[in-house]
Amino acid sequence: MALQQTVEQTVAGLGYDLVEIERSAGGLLRVTIDLPWAGPTSEAAAGTPEPFITVEDCEKVTRQLQFALEVDGAEYKRLEVSSPGIDRPLRNEQDFERFAGEVIDITLKAPMGAAAAGQVSANRKKFRGTLERVAGADGQPGWQIVWSEEPAAKPGQKISKKRVPAPLQALGFALDELREARLAPIVDFNGRRPKPGTAVSD
Repeated sequence: MALQQTVEQTVAGLGYDLVEIERSAGGLLRVTIDLPWAGPTSEAAAGTPEPFITVEDCEKVTRQLQFALEVDGAEYKRLEVSSPGIDRPLRNEQDFERFAGEVIDITLKAPMGAAAAGQVSANRKKFRGTLERVAGADGQPGWQIVWSEEPAAKPGQKISKKRVPAPLQALGFALDELREARLAPIVDFNGRRPKPGTAVSD
C-alpha cells in the first residue's frame, strides 16, 4: 500500500482529519492532523471555541502510524505528528466553509490579468484578506477575499477621524485557481476572536 494511502486510512480510522503529509530531507515524515469539523451548527456557531488537537492526540496517532508504516515496510527515519498551527493550509471546500470569516493568505496559479485587476497590479498572485462566501455568476456558491490597502497603524499611533479610509477591495476566485491557501498567521494575544455574526455571551 502506498505511504499516502496508509497514512490517510490510519488517521481517518482513529477519527481525525489528515491535513498535510510532508517528506523532508533526512528521512523526516511530517504528518499534520486536525479534529473533524462538525459543520456550521457546531460549538463555534454557539460562541464556544472549537476543540483543538492535544499532545495526547498526536501521541495516539504516532503510535498507530509507526505500527501501520512498519507493517507496510514504508521507508522513513523519523515521524513527526502535529496540529496544523496558525497558518493551517486550506485544501478543500469544507476547509473554506469552516474558516469563512477568517483572514487568509492565497496564492493564485496565474496572475489576475489586466481585465480583473482594477486598482490591483495585473500580475499580482498573492493576497491577504477576509474569506467570504458569495453567489457566483452561474448561481453556484463561490468565494472571495476582501481587504483594504490601508497601512497598519503603528503601536500608539493616533489615527485622525478626518482621514478617509482606503476603499475595500474584493477578489473572487474558484478553488481550482489557487496554488495555495492558508490561514493568515496572525497572533492575537487577547485570544481567538469570534467569527463575524457569532453571538458572544458576557
